[in-house]
Amino acid sequence: MRPEGLEPPRVTPQDPKSCASTSSATVACKLRFNLRRERSAGELGGRVLLASLVAAGITCDSGATVAPPAEVCLVTSGAPSPPPAPAHAAFRILLFSRTTGFRHASIPAAITAIEVLGSLNDFAVEATEDPVVFSDANLTRFAAVVFLNTTGDVLDSAQQAAFERYVRAGHGFVGLHSASDTEYDWAWYHALLGATFDSHPAIQQATVIVVDTSQQSTRALPNPWVRTDEWYNFRAQPTGVSVLARVDEATYAGGKMGVEHPITWQHTYDGGRAWYTAMGHTACSYSERPFLDHVLGGIEWAAGIP
Repeated sequence: MRPEGLEPPRVTPQDPKSCASTSSATVACKLRFNLRRERSAGELGGRVLLASLVAAGITCDSGATVAPPAEVCLVTSGAPSPPPAPAHAAFRILLFSRTTGFRHASIPAAITAIEVLGSLNDFAVEATEDPVVFSDANLTRFAAVVFLNTTGDVLDSAQQAAFERYVRAGHGFVGLHSASDTEYDWAWYHALLGATFDSHPAIQQATVIVVDTSQQSTRALPNPWVRTDEWYNFRAQPTGVSVLARVDEATYAGGKMGVEHPITWQHTYDGGRAWYTAMGHTACSYSERPFLDHVLGGIEWAAGIP
């Protein structure tokens, strides 16, 4: 699951039939995405970054037909290591993916994709599943902590206390997908997160409606946004958050939240910033340019990067 080297900015038409899977087979996909980060002079200082990335070997196995990413092509061989982190990164994130419950097969693909996002967008990524990193001295090194498809009880009480102090000091948190299926007995964490996982139907295509198009994590998204994922229901509506996107329950089966079914939100909490999306179950999610733009914007917002 290693990306090839960076290519000159270009868009190459690809056959969109790959990156599909059934319950009886998996497809190894070569995932090509052109990550375009545009900042106008009036908005964010006039910097434009256009980069192309080819990532190889990610398995797209969701148990259902998966919507194609923006570009995709078949893999026939391995690939070199990913591009290195920036030598003088603007900030650093901790990417934490420990699981003590269900383990998502998409975790390696997600780690690779976020590492590449960092290499292209001037931030360093440290990926780990070792909870010992949750200490006061170590956490101060990071602008944001990302819980990537974590499940179950992943931190002990001392590590939880260190993370609470970290957020109260003004740092950021990003939760991806099953971050809401984590630490059920830690009330502070679920208040930071905004909601708690309850259930989900089978993986299927649905339509996402972007509610707030002005945020870093939403301004590049199509609206409406049709994609395939595992659509979470929550125990209750999130409170005290700004909902950024919702999923239209009329476009899929198994939604239980009603017309206003939130799927991504952000808020400030206890001195820090928290951004969460319930999307990101499938490996193919981490090949979709819109989804990666979404995650990138969430990381930047949580890290306090305008």
